[in-house]
Amino acid sequence: MSFVALITGASSGIGEATARRLAREPGASLVLVARREQRLRALAAELAVESLVVPADLTDPQTPAMVAAAVERERGALHMLVNNAGASWRGSYGETGWENLERHMRLNFEAPARLIEALLPLLRQTAVSVRAAPAAPRSYRAQVSIVNVSSTAARVSRPRAGAYSASKFALAGWSDALYGEERPNGIHVGLVLPGFVATEGFPQRELRDRILTRWLLSRPEGVAEAIFQAGPGGAAERYVPRYYWMAAALRVLAPALVRRATAGGTFTPGVPPADR
Repeated sequence: MSFVALITGASSGIGEATARRLAREPGASLVLVARREQRLRALAAELAVESLVVPADLTDPQTPAMVAAAVERERGALHMLVNNAGASWRGSYGETGWENLERHMRLNFEAPARLIEALLPLLRQTAVSVRAAPAAPRSYRAQVSIVNVSSTAARVSRPRAGAYSASKFALAGWSDALYGEERPNGIHVGLVLPGFVATEGFPQRELRDRILTRWLLSRPEGVAEAIFQAGPGGAAERYVPRYYWMAAALRVLAPALVRRATAGGTFTPGVPPADR
């Protein structure tokens, strides 16, 4: 039985690691989406599975329909959608204003929302087909799933990263609602909230260069495994590393304390400590 998975931001970092993780699944057929076509094709050539390369800018209003048409035409089904693509541009609101907030929302929230809208009919159709299949489905808790990659910054924000946090807060909150809406249609919606992850886009040099903070870093492969758990594994959400949930809990239990700590310059999990 095939397992068709689409990963955005697949050309590097978490997206690439996720593609490699999902390629290990029996019958995997991947759809790799990102702007850098050469990187996507190089990755597809390495993977020992059928891979469809779709170079695209997710902020282009035409992209969702184009991607949906390609998946429908080339695969005819979609079992897993991973909304991973994202970025951060640091700066206070007084310095960067609405323009910076808007570009965060456009890429980190609007792009995944529009892509889900375009792919939802195919996801629902796949869920119906899985239910009607005479053969026993694979042993996944969630046969059809959407995984939105948010951030621990969606639970705890700090100065100069408010625009990034706002976009990730929006994605996290909307994912909870989407879960309830699509559950009756056989689609599971999971959420992944990474902390500090050293990638090409977020090199985390300030943390890597200090012995006392290196332990805060996670690897893309760890996030990729969490994405699998929040998708076919059926988990509601996963923090990476797992103990980062304590930062979110502390934000609820002692908001004044957390505000003072983050305002004083303490690193906030999930927020890149330096400008990209």
